[in-house]
Amino acid sequence: MTIQTLDDLLAEGVAGRGVLVRSDFNVPLDDDGNITDPGRIIASLPTLKALSEGGARVVVTAHLGRPKGAPDPKFSLAPVAKELGERLGRHVALASDTVGTDALARAEGLTDGDILLLENIRFDPRETSKDPSERAALAAELVELVDTPGGPQAAFVSDGFGVVHREQASVYDVAKLLPHYAGTLVAAEVEVLRQLTSGGGRPYAVVLGGSKVSDKLAVIENLATKADSLIIGGGMCFTFLAAQGLSVGTSLLQEEMVETCARLLEEYGDVIHLPVDIVVAPEFAADAPPTTVAATEIPADQMGLDIGPESVKRFTALLSNAKTVFWNGPMGVFEFPAFAAGTRGVAEAIIAATAKGAFSVVGGGDSAAAVRTLGLPEDGFSHISTGGGASLEYLEGKTLPGIAVLESGE
Repeated sequence: MTIQTLDDLLAEGVAGRGVLVRSDFNVPLDDDGNITDPGRIIASLPTLKALSEGGARVVVTAHLGRPKGAPDPKFSLAPVAKELGERLGRHVALASDTVGTDALARAEGLTDGDILLLENIRFDPRETSKDPSERAALAAELVELVDTPGGPQAAFVSDGFGVVHREQASVYDVAKLLPHYAGTLVAAEVEVLRQLTSGGGRPYAVVLGGSKVSDKLAVIENLATKADSLIIGGGMCFTFLAAQGLSVGTSLLQEEMVETCARLLEEYGDVIHLPVDIVVAPEFAADAPPTTVAATEIPADQMGLDIGPESVKRFTALLSNAKTVFWNGPMGVFEFPAFAAGTRGVAEAIIAATAKGAFSVVGGGDSAAAVRTLGLPEDGFSHISTGGGASLEYLEGKTLPGIAVLESGE
């Protein structure tokens, strides 16, 4: 079924209407509470601007971090409200609670075009409850903030793609209670992922990194049957190397996954490509001395922290003629300059392929952070996703509750 979008809602008219928006403001903070990567806030701006300029009375709900179902100053959305206000060029009020007295009072005081941000929705344990009745109760209280008795029909806009794979009150249950629409961000993300899964241009190259094979197992198994080449780097490559009978020193290793990796190599050995050289160091530290060794010669007392230059060269060759590229996960510890060359090299190869007409998608999470940390041009890729986990689950073929409920027409 077709999902109704923000354009459909704006066409109906939003002036004077209460609109509840679920955004994704789960941004990284430093030790002083400063936002280090505002990417997700920037991605939310088109939807919020359009609603505000259309005269809606906007109430935004979002989460930050993983508070344990209770208020925690460390996870307050105060820095987000400040950043959001600066980027929108207008005041964004922050309620001191989620659905309590302050949120109610502020919501009642909204005028056309105003934007109110509720405090971290995960401060309320019902948000992530496994009990549908508890989630439904919270959803009803959220709706109360925008639905004025006798007033114009309120609406719900889902614009937090990073959480659509969660069956949570502010993502899933509220959509059952209000006319619902996909925001600009969610609509764009779904369109991009549909393009990837519908078998776009060939050759189709997939680049996977990150630390654990177990986190990417389902997507490896699903995409290995669809991709022409599946490049594996990052910490997860060592479990594959071990599956080939190689010593990986003190590198990250999921011993319980070695047998699985051996099976994957046996079944998809013509598609899966592993590093041929590794940058190793005696310890996990930014100032640890790097040494490049063949993947077959990792010393027993060293750990791999990046792929080597020969691997970058080989992976670049695979990517050079790709027409579709999906990248999720860094090739090494890109946060340490001495171990960032692998991630940079592969990212630059994807940018070069994009410049030649390839459709490239960066699958959110650490990959998107790497693009910004390494100072790479964001417009060098066709699309940078805001939801790593959601992107992977979609590509695994899973149903995403936050998308399915938008399609339901309930």
